[in-house]
Amino acid sequence: MGENTVSGGRQDAVVQAGTVHNVTITSSTSSPQSEETLPRYLRDPDRWPLTDEWEALAAGAHRARPGDDGSKLPPYVERDVDAGLREAVARGGLIVVVGDSTAGKTRASYEAVRAVLPGRRVVAPPPGGHLERAPEVVERAGVPCVVWLDDLERYLGPEGLEPDVLDDFVRLDVPVVATMRLKPYETFSVDQEDGIGSRVLRLAEVVDLNRLWSEVELSRAGDCDDSRIVDAVAHHGTYGIGEYLAAGPALLREWRHAWAAQGHPRGAALVSAAVDLTRTGLRGPYPQELLVQLHGHYLYAAGGHALRPEPLQEAFDWASRVRLGVTSLLVPVGEEQWAAFDYLVDAAESAVPGWTWDGALGSAVDEKDGFAIGVNAYRADEHTVAEAALRPLVDAGHLAAAFNLAFLLAESGRTDEAEQLYRHAHDNGHSKAANNLAILLQKAGRADEAEQLYRHAHSNGHPKATHNLAILLADIGRTDEAEAFYRHAHSNGHPKAAYNLAILLQRDGRTEEAEHFYRRAHDNGHPGAANNLAILLAESGRTEEAEHFYRHAHDNGDSKAAFNLANLLAESDRAGEAEEFYRRAHDNGHPGAGNNLANLLAKSDRTDEAERLYRHALDNGHRSAAFNLAILLAKSDRTDEAERLYRHAHDNGHRSAAFNLAILLAKSDRTDEAEHFYRHAHDNGHPKAGTNLANLLQRAGRTDEAEALRRQIRGDDD
Repeated sequence: MGENTVSGGRQDAVVQAGTVHNVTITSSTSSPQSEETLPRYLRDPDRWPLTDEWEALAAGAHRARPGDDGSKLPPYVERDVDAGLREAVARGGLIVVVGDSTAGKTRASYEAVRAVLPGRRVVAPPPGGHLERAPEVVERAGVPCVVWLDDLERYLGPEGLEPDVLDDFVRLDVPVVATMRLKPYETFSVDQEDGIGSRVLRLAEVVDLNRLWSEVELSRAGDCDDSRIVDAVAHHGTYGIGEYLAAGPALLREWRHAWAAQGHPRGAALVSAAVDLTRTGLRGPYPQELLVQLHGHYLYAAGGHALRPEPLQEAFDWASRVRLGVTSLLVPVGEEQWAAFDYLVDAAESAVPGWTWDGALGSAVDEKDGFAIGVNAYRADEHTVAEAALRPLVDAGHLAAAFNLAFLLAESGRTDEAEQLYRHAHDNGHSKAANNLAILLQKAGRADEAEQLYRHAHSNGHPKATHNLAILLADIGRTDEAEAFYRHAHSNGHPKAAYNLAILLQRDGRTEEAEHFYRRAHDNGHPGAANNLAILLAESGRTEEAEHFYRHAHDNGDSKAAFNLANLLAESDRAGEAEEFYRRAHDNGHPGAGNNLANLLAKSDRTDEAERLYRHALDNGHRSAAFNLAILLAKSDRTDEAERLYRHAHDNGHRSAAFNLAILLAKSDRTDEAEHFYRHAHDNGHPKAGTNLANLLQRAGRTDEAEALRRQIRGDDD
């Protein structure tokens, strides 16, 4: 789940990793506990492999087909990130290599560990293995170690890699090297912003590894004589080399093609069940009974008996058969326990069906499962499922679930319930609840309460609360205070503070400072900064720079930039270019573009198209379109329609409509009405209305009134 914007403010992400449990690490100064209480992997440090003897497959690298010489894996091809990754491993701490399935994360990390940390013991807990006592055992062992966590998401949470555990490893000079697929990384680092996993990831040095290989990497691969590498370079197509070697695309195609009649539809349905269960967040491996229960729904939805599905055992045999000597669609994990090949999980695009969400909810064994299902259901816009997953956790006192459910309810318009849950989370110490509750109250018009909560969150170091407080203060006119909080938020790295501060300064006439902060915001990637900077530059006559920034903003998708650039070009008499950008802006729905394009066309006597565009703009509520269309119609002697439109524009507050209407009425000798509208225009400051009115009075023989009006216009004394 991402952030929500409310009244210009930003609301924190809903989800948080882990739970509110406090887990205490037993330090080396504590009395040792019995070996029987230790997790199995910690009981005999002498069995931990040495990095020099450790095998890549044991580290978790994806298999490839056997080589011509019988080797299980192809030789390693240097990746562009290797130098930086190895420097990071040498520095120590937590290093996380992030990328898509089969990008090569595990192999690159494994090679870095072997290159940089020779002679160390590898501490590699089993998936979900408890880590809280690992530092104690490592310290007692007295040998250099490295901790290896392939698929880090399996170790984040209570009794796993918590911040205190990581601190102990750092104290002991034990590097922690981990890999993580991109989707779980985004879930923990962005969505689960205040949870255990997110806090751990903020302490990590992250190395991104692309799935697709660069030209330099492909060139290195091309120099390799291993038949598997040669084949991958020749045939990988739009896929990465690692994908091709791990047979990912081939298995994905086979799964998709298996749905055909006389294929393996039941096997494909079993794979679909395992893939979608993984996507719900329910931890695997999955019991065979659950896959059997769910696969029937997939089979029925795809055509049922018309597909002539194979027998169940044959389906499992097909799904679990190893392809190309690499892996299978369903991976056996223990007795009648199955996991989906993770490449298929990342490649899945269709929505997870309701029956699978129900199956996941019914199979959740603890609050960690329930919370993960709630997170993933929200991400999939399955709000009913998310609430069903989170509500029992709230009732059991799970504070993060209360916060997240409050967010979900607020988004669904159930604000009273959301407020109650936010207050519960805030009163019990949830660090993000005050900011989100403040946003909820601000939307409800309860600004005083919102301000107090923003101030509370700001005083407790919440970075977004400072920015949101500045927005609230600016909205209610307390600009000096707003400026101070914007500056504070900017100095503490808030990504939008420079932009909003620039707007505040520009409105205050402090254009040099505003330009400075717009440039800062632009340099830091704010999507609106280039357009606003261009406006400021154009207003100060720096049109070449303004054009540059308008074009940059337009090229990067700013919907207002095409319109503003067209205005600049029109003012510079570059009518052809201006027309092009007005049309782009109009086609993309800009409310003023049709009117301005019509003005341009009218000047070049393309009156039919101009009229159509004016009428379109009028139908869509543009306040100047009626006036401009009236001018066009008056020039073509369609005076009745022009009069009606001038009156419409006048009634809707157009400042020049009364003057033009008076001219039209005077030409048709309706002098009383013309006088009325000239007087209205004159009284409202139209510069020519007084002169026209004096001339009207003169022609009517009211010379004294006409002369008095002329003296008034000249400013002569009586």
